[in-house]
Amino acid sequence: MGKTGLMARKSVADIVGSVEGEQRQLSKTLGAFSITAMGIGAIIGAGIFVLTGTAAAQYAGPSIVLSFILGGVACAFVGLCYSELAAMLPVCGSTYTYTYATLGELFAWVIGWDLILEYAMGAATVAVGWSGYVVSLLKNADVDLPAELTAAPGVTVKLADGTIVAGVINVPAVVIIAILTTLLVLGTRESARLNNIMVAIKLSVVLAFIAIGAFFIHSANWHPFIPKNTGEFGSFGTSGILRGSAVVFFAFIGFDAVSTAAQEARNPKRDMPIGILGSLVVCTLLYIAVAGVLTGLVPYAELNVPDPIAKGVDAIGVNWFSILIKVGALAGLTTVILVLLYGQSRIFFTMSKDGLLPRLFARVHPHLHTPHLSQIMIGTIVAVVAALTPINVLGEMVSIGTLFAFVLVCGAVIYLRRSDPHAPRPFRAPGVPLVPVLGIFFCLLLMTGLPLVTWVRLVVWLAIGLVIYFIYGRNNSVLQHPERRGH
Repeated sequence: MGKTGLMARKSVADIVGSVEGEQRQLSKTLGAFSITAMGIGAIIGAGIFVLTGTAAAQYAGPSIVLSFILGGVACAFVGLCYSELAAMLPVCGSTYTYTYATLGELFAWVIGWDLILEYAMGAATVAVGWSGYVVSLLKNADVDLPAELTAAPGVTVKLADGTIVAGVINVPAVVIIAILTTLLVLGTRESARLNNIMVAIKLSVVLAFIAIGAFFIHSANWHPFIPKNTGEFGSFGTSGILRGSAVVFFAFIGFDAVSTAAQEARNPKRDMPIGILGSLVVCTLLYIAVAGVLTGLVPYAELNVPDPIAKGVDAIGVNWFSILIKVGALAGLTTVILVLLYGQSRIFFTMSKDGLLPRLFARVHPHLHTPHLSQIMIGTIVAVVAALTPINVLGEMVSIGTLFAFVLVCGAVIYLRRSDPHAPRPFRAPGVPLVPVLGIFFCLLLMTGLPLVTWVRLVVWLAIGLVIYFIYGRNNSVLQHPERRGH
């Protein structure tokens, strides 16, 4: 395949060759259990703390547990495809890089542009959830922030006396993004030890909520298990389960990180599918239990809040436990925002190095050694979005962006099997092309469950991206203009 034109792609051999030294340095020490544990740590995150209540209240009711099962099934097929690409192209598990090596530069640009929805809008979504938990925690200490300053325009907040107040701006969300952006600009990164602590806290919070909350369930809250459809697609009933699954898919984002362990697996052909499917099964069971307990503690109609777990523990009525859960949730959410903001700047950095974005995104501060200009711009945009956008809109945008990216990942596996059949594959996804086709099918199925307006937003976003590519990216691409490399 030629190096110029819309389908220009990086050679798989070139990418693999560029990291051969790194590959040789990686020790094969991870077994199936270690990979499974890594996956659980990556998957348990913001979705369960933030969007579960919204999806139950607006779309699925108690049957949100079925939504989690459907999301887990979709992730299983996609995860196997991710692992094959991660084993072939050991470059930090970047969907952008996978696509560049398989489907070409145009598709790589689309994915890179699309990943902004996953990372930047994901950070905004989690920041709104973080704000909800802070407000709830402060209420435990008898401190009430002005409701108008804790919600986006168009969002109503019900006060303790029953008064309904309209939001103006979400100040706590802006504050946490500003703090974490500053830390990232200064070069502060979470260490592996801190990350392990956060994972332990997140798991402890989830397990404690299930274990203690189970004793305070009111089974009447589970009836009807599948609320009757209101006559509108996605508003309860079977279609509500589908839409709920598309929204809570946010809870599974991060599972693809498991695929990056392929190069360090002792026996990738055996350990990778066990690690991927094992972590997904464990997390799906935990999510089902959390959703079941939550909808048993609080009538689902009252869960349309950014901090559903806080709402659930408040219903239990044990103040110390409520504080403990909220502090743990805040700790977990903080690291998620940090990682998403960090990841977004690094995607911009890579795309800038490839010439698809202006060089300022790859400019590194001479003393701090961070892409400071890119990080500040990203933090500013995310803060504005979090301050002014309702959480349900943000969650839907993240989900459709991620699902779209996963469709291309599955397609890339099928394409590479034909275009580079003899390339080394330490892990081979089983049942190709059936497994990637099923991955594409389930992702598209979940995407159809999202509202039409969300599809329109995605199309408009991608259209803007294509305009930028054809005006700037294509003309400055290092791949298509090698003479510009290093300039």
